[in-house]
Amino acid sequence: MPVCGLCALLLLLGTWQVLVGGALVRRDEELGAAVRRAAPPEMPAELLSDLGNLEVALPLLAAAMALSLLRSGGRRWWPVVCYGTAVALMVPLVLGLKAWTDRVGPSGGGGFYPSGHAATTAAALGGALLLLSGGLSPAVRRAARALVAALVVGNGLGLVWRGYHWPLDVLAGWCLSVLLLCVACAAAHRLGSGARLPCTGRNRPHGSSAPTRA
Repeated sequence: MPVCGLCALLLLLGTWQVLVGGALVRRDEELGAAVRRAAPPEMPAELLSDLGNLEVALPLLAAAMALSLLRSGGRRWWPVVCYGTAVALMVPLVLGLKAWTDRVGPSGGGGFYPSGHAATTAAALGGALLLLSGGLSPAVRRAARALVAALVVGNGLGLVWRGYHWPLDVLAGWCLSVLLLCVACAAAHRLGSGARLPCTGRNRPHGSSAPTRA
């Protein structure tokens, strides 16, 4: 999966730069200051940043999980478990990276890298999309992808506009969520032999076995 590999490289690069206080961190802080100067009014920016709150993102994922189970009559439980586990694992991973890097935020304090709100938004909305996309028409699937992408990007911008995070914090949160969703998709793919793939929406050919490589 090229996207997963790219996200892994970006996460490693960003983490290394934060740990050593490299040139990328200085450019990131300059970019963050420029983005904040161009911020819209407080209310829309705050609403966008709130998309990453657990009480907002997790109910959306839970609704998608319930709908996926209902649609399959409970037969396709493994994608629900895989994506739910991925989002659950995100919390300790984010907290561990925050404690390790201890990056100072735009308003001071430590522990801002990566952004937990950005990771939560991307993982929850991305997981919901992957769970439900297999039952959507191509046109609706494209519209859903565009909506999820807009919400994820909007949340990231809101976090920077409000001075809660630097852009690199947001990017790292996105990369971490993509990696977790890639693992969840591969696990659901392996467990769901002969079923519709939640990460692609395509059916495996009849009689084919589960893949041996993600």
